[in-house]
Amino acid sequence: MTAASASPAPPPAAQTRVVGSKVFVRGIQLMAEVGLYAHERGRRQPLILDVELDIGFSGVEHLSDTVNYETIVQAAQSLADEGHVELVELFAERLAQRCLADPRVTRARVRLEKPEALAPHAAGAGVEITLVRG
Repeated sequence: MTAASASPAPPPAAQTRVVGSKVFVRGIQLMAEVGLYAHERGRRQPLILDVELDIGFSGVEHLSDTVNYETIVQAAQSLADEGHVELVELFAERLAQRCLADPRVTRARVRLEKPEALAPHAAGAGVEITLVRG
């Protein structure tokens, strides 16, 4: 290998730093009472959620140093179990707020898909909401 074709050596660890960290869970599937219409009341329907969190980074060596994926799923399921929510926007916002309750989370993005919303005309519809700590 000639000097011209050699790739540069990676910088020493002392010269690098993490500037951001994300934790995400995609494809959370749960059943919830969500919807404005009369036919949506009193019945659960499927939701598919993607959650992405920006985490203030201070070094991660143990699970307790970061946000556990399972807590994101538990927060979504807990919200679904609380009863009827009329708008998917409100469901997504409430989930984002729960994620921001963890002081390490600086931004929460929740994408919520309601697969049966426009059936059989479309595969799904939904919303995406981003909240930032302000």
